[in-house]
Amino acid sequence: MTKLFDMMKRFLRVVWNYHNLLIIILTPLLLLPLPLVIQGKVSECSFVLCVMAVYWLTEALPLAATALLPALLFPLFGIMKSSQVAGVYFKDFHLLLIGVICLATSIEKWGLHRRISLRLVSLVGVNPGWLMLGFMNSCAFLSMWVQNTSAVAMVMPIVEAIIQQILNAEGEGEQRQRAMTGTSNLGLELEEQIRNQMKRSTLLQRKHPLRPMYVVQAIGQKIEGRYRTKREHMMCKGLCLSIAYASSIGGISTLTGTSPNLIFSEYIHQFYPECTSVNFGNWIVLCLPISIIALLLSWIWLHWMFIGSDFRVLFRPSGERSERETATARVIEEDYNKLGPTSPQEVVTGVMFILMVALWVFRDPGFMPGWASTFLPQYAGYISDATVALLLGLVFFIMPAHKPSADKHGIKYEAMISWKEFQACMPWEVTLLVGGGFALAEGTQVSGLSSWVANLLSPMGSLPIIATVTIACVLVTSVTELASNAATITIFLPILAPLAETIRVNPLYILIPTTLCTSFAFLLPSSNPSNAIVFAYGHLTTMDMVKAGIGVNVISVLAVLLAVTTWGIPLFDMDTYPDWAPTPPTSNITGW
Repeated sequence: MTKLFDMMKRFLRVVWNYHNLLIIILTPLLLLPLPLVIQGKVSECSFVLCVMAVYWLTEALPLAATALLPALLFPLFGIMKSSQVAGVYFKDFHLLLIGVICLATSIEKWGLHRRISLRLVSLVGVNPGWLMLGFMNSCAFLSMWVQNTSAVAMVMPIVEAIIQQILNAEGEGEQRQRAMTGTSNLGLELEEQIRNQMKRSTLLQRKHPLRPMYVVQAIGQKIEGRYRTKREHMMCKGLCLSIAYASSIGGISTLTGTSPNLIFSEYIHQFYPECTSVNFGNWIVLCLPISIIALLLSWIWLHWMFIGSDFRVLFRPSGERSERETATARVIEEDYNKLGPTSPQEVVTGVMFILMVALWVFRDPGFMPGWASTFLPQYAGYISDATVALLLGLVFFIMPAHKPSADKHGIKYEAMISWKEFQACMPWEVTLLVGGGFALAEGTQVSGLSSWVANLLSPMGSLPIIATVTIACVLVTSVTELASNAATITIFLPILAPLAETIRVNPLYILIPTTLCTSFAFLLPSSNPSNAIVFAYGHLTTMDMVKAGIGVNVISVLAVLLAVTTWGIPLFDMDTYPDWAPTPPTSNITGW
């Protein structure tokens, strides 16, 4: 019996080692009856959609590699010509993303993100609760303009430095007290701790040579039992989780803040070209209040979970600081002073950032004539947000970062950013993933699959519209915990848009809330890169993230539903079926 059990164990281990390969091979084989037995363009396109959905959900293939399947399979099935599929892969979205990444590259290169983060944190104070809110605000603000992953990568090292300073300060305080009472030798203990830490870090680095040093240090501290009290450990957990969640909540505020927002915007412009209400200004009017509400309620939830339910300490006089708060204030002040005076490069980056946002907001604000129609009336509709992003993005490659200086090689010239620096920040995987999503959406339209699915789901039209929207939001929020945000919205947009047309509901009423909810992946470290970065520092367990994430998920979804049913209705005319949406067909498609 023991031998049989061992054989089964070895077999399962081998299967697990090759599970990605098995998924890649078995998925199309199991789905082959769709195109072979049930013939037709709808079944063939559904085969491609199902295969891509499984690959995206399991990540058996890299996301970008899966996104190339429409370019291969649509021509083979006769759904679209190869040249047609290729033309769908590069859209206005990609030009917008390039301009935004140029700005993000300059922000990161010249350290403007550190100045913004430290200044915002210092303004709110050093009490653990206020500190959490300060970091959430700074990370959310950065996520509005750069990718969520980049925002977390920028802010988390600052948070970790403050955490270590707090831990060291409290440890030194305890040791100092013991030394004063004669129960320990402070100098010898500190020396022994440093020696043990160096030994552990060296051993861990040998075992995990590819692991970043900060992860090794964090794991080493965790093994040593660095947290002297449960309260201390809970505070570290709360600070880390607040950064991950704030990046996702802040990112929804702008059209350029997250990949799902950009994918949604491009989908609307591609399939509803006459829809002009989706622009940067309207989006920020709708979504910025959502972010503020969700951010504040999430802060209260995390404070209650990890710091305590006594909120009166937040309003304690500033003169009654604990040793922890004094140490935190010291490290924030030291880090900010190390930045020195604001550099000319930071000023230029900040000015370009403000100019880009202003041009986006006032290009076609809706409540007044935009600058595009005022100064270029003969080219109305030609200029988009991508035009603005590209214009200012290219300026970063042209504008000199320093005054020209001469050396033995001649006059030296350095631009604000270089192409290599841009390439390092550019998420090329996202560009392919989004292109594959557009190709898949186009294929579902051409083949008739989207109409077939919409008719299949038409009984949902008998439900109140708020119930339909809630079901869609809960569904995408659940799926996005297991799949990437971009992949989730790419799968659901071609399904939900025809559904809205079939039940004669404004497509924006369903598509906007589901797009926003796609960004609410809070439960697992693998749900999105922001969660993974925070988890890698070693202060959290998966169960910590699950417990906290459930509450933040509920808060965020409810905030979205509140917005779309109140100020969202008059902002986008959601209560009427628009002229720019096609009239639903009178006859239903009942077969393949």
